[in-house]
Amino acid sequence: MNGQGILIGLICFVIIGVFHPVVIKLEYYFGKKVWWMLALPGVILILISTLLPSFWSILAGVLGAGLMWSTLEIFMQHKRVLQGRAKRNPNRHYDE
Repeated sequence: MNGQGILIGLICFVIIGVFHPVVIKLEYYFGKKVWWMLALPGVILILISTLLPSFWSILAGVLGAGLMWSTLEIFMQHKRVLQGRAKRNPNRHYDE
């Protein structure tokens, strides 16, 4: 039996679990202007995944995809803050 699929699934689960609060904190303290801090490493990891052997390629691709999804999610989190559905930082100015 090959356990790599289970391991990759668990790693995906951890990546999702880690990036969820990271996106919330990034938006709270810095706003949506830091989207590139998620997108750039995501693109780089996806490109690097094309050069790596199979298992490491999958991990780099999954991490890159997680970062790219978090890039979209930071904009959605900003929208939720403006709608009042997420906590607003009182020390920061929000552009509507």
